[in-house]
Amino acid sequence: MTSTVLPSPPGAMQILILQDRLRSGGTERQSVLLANAFAATGHAATLLTFRPGGVLAATVAPAITRRVLQPFDAGMDWFAPGLYREVRRAQPDIILCMGRMANCYAGGLQERFPTTSVIATMRTGKKLPRLFRRSLGIVRAIVANSHDARANLIAHHGVAPERVSVIHNSLVFPPAPVTGLRTQLRANHGATNNTVVLLCVAMFRPEKNQRELIELAAQLPADLDWQLWLGGDGPARPACEKFAAEKSLVARVKFLGWQRDPAPLYAAADLAVHASWSEALSNFLIESQASGLPVVAYDAQGIAECFVPDDTGYVIARDNRAAFLEKILHLSCATAAEKSARAEHARTYARDAFDPARQVARYLELFARLQRSAANLNTTPPLA
Repeated sequence: MTSTVLPSPPGAMQILILQDRLRSGGTERQSVLLANAFAATGHAATLLTFRPGGVLAATVAPAITRRVLQPFDAGMDWFAPGLYREVRRAQPDIILCMGRMANCYAGGLQERFPTTSVIATMRTGKKLPRLFRRSLGIVRAIVANSHDARANLIAHHGVAPERVSVIHNSLVFPPAPVTGLRTQLRANHGATNNTVVLLCVAMFRPEKNQRELIELAAQLPADLDWQLWLGGDGPARPACEKFAAEKSLVARVKFLGWQRDPAPLYAAADLAVHASWSEALSNFLIESQASGLPVVAYDAQGIAECFVPDDTGYVIARDNRAAFLEKILHLSCATAAEKSARAEHARTYARDAFDPARQVARYLELFARLQRSAANLNTTPPLA
């Protein structure tokens, strides 16, 4: 989305987005996209992080007010010195808390700044810290990025249904032009037009489970020409590289590192694979669909909302490796006509369901509604 700042619209808001650090994860990419989009629509956007730096810091538009709490990187995601002082300085109308650590502070922020609308977000399948759970009962509203996440909040955390809005992730990366790109990228990694290229783009964390993808790929038929491309970086990467070497798969498993823009990989691959056990909604699978890639993924929170199950992809029960492999082979052996039809359906679904303009508009509608409610509360005359 463009970062050109438009004239402030009527009812322009001061919007503060709170994030612990601008690492390379999906939540962080969404934080930057939203900040840039809010500014582009004429609102004053501040992106406040606990820690300095991060690979996504360079992607923040010049129109965004960028603030950092730690004077130097203390290496602690939860450490937010001077948070209340900085919020008081910014005087936001809206505080949108992104990520688990930011959400742990959401309740305290709402208590300290009762006239500000503080919004918590549910974007994880991990266990919620105690302070996060406390915040859920205090903040003005909650945004879940999938219907599964909303159902989890209602069923397991006692949140009233009317307090939770579902706003899906936005497509961060538009599909890359395919002409000439597919053949060149594949050749760079030793893949031919006949090679089945499996792709996963995600941070290397234990819950993302890239190791299982390597184990699964190693069980594919010996006569199948395949490669597994793993884009991303993180603490679990060295162990995965060691495992691939131990299995003599160095020539087939490609570790591609952090991708500023993974769209070219989607254009060059044949199939998206995902084995994560902790999700809310996968940016990788959404982007894969937008580029026409079919999906095979283990079931987790929100996964079935990333594509059209049993059509543009398959949701596999946890640890059913036989079914996972069967669907990889099924999709790989489809006719050209079948692949083309599936790809077109995937692109149409993803570009409609996760259109950035639509998601940003839904956030702004929520913000405006909360502002109206706050104004009504503040102007209601006292009872006689």
